Amino acid sequence: MCSSSMTDRETQWQHLEQAERHVALGERHIADQERRVAELCRGGYDVASARSLLNLFRDVQVQHVVYRDIIRQQLRR
Repeated sequence: MCSSSMTDRETQWQHLEQAERHVALGERHIADQERRVAELCRGGYDVASARSLLNLFRDVQVQHVVYRDIIRQQLRR
């Protein structure tokens, strides 16, 4: 029974590491897209689709952070 618990805990740690990577990557995607939107704006281009994609990145990022935080809570138990 103990080894099964350790395996579950190890799996949770692996999930947390993956979730942390997703959060970090999401932050980079958001920052890159914010730069693209700003550049397009300065160039006088229509930024509707670029902003829409940025909003999608932000929505997905919220989900990544929520999932990461859930894993962190589980590991604190």
